[in-house]
Amino acid sequence: MIILHIIIAFSSLIYTAVLYLYPSYTKLRVSYILVGVTILTGFYLVLSKPAHMTQTCITGLCYLALVSLGIVSARYKLAKIIAK
Repeated sequence: MIILHIIIAFSSLIYTAVLYLYPSYTKLRVSYILVGVTILTGFYLVLSKPAHMTQTCITGLCYLALVSLGIVSARYKLAKIIAK
């Protein structure tokens, strides 16, 4: 399960970068889904195999901060394109 979680998280990061470069509403929705699935699998892993909670939470917060920054930037860029 951890391999699946890592694959989804990296895919989400890469997809967010693509979203920023080529913004669209469809890509935005897919990015939201990838973030949601990453968070759900992360919760499952934490609940099923409790480990170092501090390290897990810090890693999750860093991931969430990076992806959120990318998504917000892409939304801003998309709004600018539509406003023209």
